[in-house]
Amino acid sequence: MVEADDRELLRLVGKGDRRAFDAFYARNAPWLALRLRRRCRDEELADELLQETFLTVWRAAGSYRGDGEVVGWLWSIAARRLIDTVRRARVRPQTVDAPDDAQLAWSPSAEEEAMAGAYDARLEQALRRLSPELRAVLQATVLDGLTVREAALVLGLPEGTVKTRAMRARRELRAALS
Repeated sequence: MVEADDRELLRLVGKGDRRAFDAFYARNAPWLALRLRRRCRDEELADELLQETFLTVWRAAGSYRGDGEVVGWLWSIAARRLIDTVRRARVRPQTVDAPDDAQLAWSPSAEEEAMAGAYDARLEQALRRLSPELRAVLQATVLDGLTVREAALVLGLPEGTVKTRAMRARRELRAALS
C-alpha cells in the first residue's frame, strides 16, 4: 500500500478497502491536521474536523473523479467543514455570558497574527471590511500562495469566481487605501 499514490489509494478506498484508507490517512492526516490547526486554534475542534474530513473521504472516495490534485480535493473537504462550523456558530443563538462560539471556532492563524504586525493600520482595517468570501480568496491566493486553480479546489468554487473575487478584493482594498 505504501508505494501506491493517493489517486490509487482513493480508488481502492472507494471500493471499501480499509488498508488503503489507513495508508491514505497515515500519509495525509499529519499535514492536514497542521493546516487545520493554523486556521482554527481550538485543537479539539481541529481534531474533530480532521475526523469528519476523513469520514467524508471514506464515504465519498468513489466519487473522486481524478481531476486535480488529491491534496486539493482533501483540503477542499476540510475547508468546507471548517467554514460550515463557523457559519453554524454564528447563527446559533447566544446565551448571556456565554463565550462567543464563532470566536472560539475561528481565530487568526499564526501567519495572520505575524502578518498583522506588518500591516499598517489602514490596510488592516480595509482587510477587515472585506466580506468573508473576498478575504477567503485573498487568504488562499496571497497568504497561502495557491494558484487560482488550487484556490478554486480548496474553496470549492469555479476558477472564474476565484478570479472575480480576487479582482473585487483588490479593487476594494485600493479604494479603501486611496
